Amino acid sequence: MKRRWIFGAAALLSIVLAGCGSSTEESSQSSKSAATEVTAEATTQTINYLNKEYTVSTEVKNIVAASLESMEDAAMLGIKPVGVLQVGGKIPSYLAEELTGAQLIGDKMEPNAEAILTLNPDVIVGSSKWKEDIVEKMNKIQTTIPYSHISTNWKENLTVLAQLGGKEKEAAQMIADYEEKATQSKAKVQEQLAEQTVLVIRIRGGVMYIYPADVYLNPVLYEDLGVPVPEVIAQVKAQAEISLETLAQVNPDAIFLQFETSENADAPQTLEELQSNPIFKSLKATQNNQVFVNAIEPLAQGGTAWSKMKFLDITVEKLLQ
Repeated sequence: MKRRWIFGAAALLSIVLAGCGSSTEESSQSSKSAATEVTAEATTQTINYLNKEYTVSTEVKNIVAASLESMEDAAMLGIKPVGVLQVGGKIPSYLAEELTGAQLIGDKMEPNAEAILTLNPDVIVGSSKWKEDIVEKMNKIQTTIPYSHISTNWKENLTVLAQLGGKEKEAAQMIADYEEKATQSKAKVQEQLAEQTVLVIRIRGGVMYIYPADVYLNPVLYEDLGVPVPEVIAQVKAQAEISLETLAQVNPDAIFLQFETSENADAPQTLEELQSNPIFKSLKATQNNQVFVNAIEPLAQGGTAWSKMKFLDITVEKLLQ
């Protein structure tokens, strides 16, 4: 009986040990699986931008700036994209120094997907102007953020790009500096320009255009500095043509006139013809030397930190005594 008990105890011990071994193995495998999940989670991050979420790498190194807006903000933040858009076959001259070394990826309407793919991007910062098929094509390459072309989204734009490039503190300081300067200048602007009519006019394809108060460079004038919104601006809902006759009726006190050669390839003489036109020469702005041609870079997109900060300085310099 004693021998049988010993044998039974030994068998039982073997079963227990086998069970422990299986449990230990399962525990080990479970731990490895959990560790793998943690590692996988740690390699990506979720970024919130204009009420949508985008998943990108936790270590974003290769940023493709596939919009002029993101290129301007990258230049402001000191971020070096690996790829940028071209204008006339090269990096736009006003951003060339800050973005030197970046590869060209095509034009703003439809960047070259093959060129972008070779750059192995961690994220593509595109444009909200893109059509759905372009967005879909870019998302197949890498997560694509449709950088807003709406001027009033400039803070959100700067902030999301700063998150991607590790420049959050710089972005926050830029926004604070801008708001402080605008606030300091606003009282003086409202005092001196209370009865003044100021317009931003952009010549494209040989035609003069104006924009709503919250579009292009206008928010700097009408929102941030408190310049009175002219009736002709209040009436438009999008980019709208303004004729020379209507401009004469408005008869503005000051005009910021934008003329970019690449946007007027079929009408290169438009600016000279306008300036020599008797009606234009009779305007109060012309008579008082308050027509400022390309006071800010004519390719400036308007709704970016770069554009707003430059135009704020220019507006204060040109319009205030």
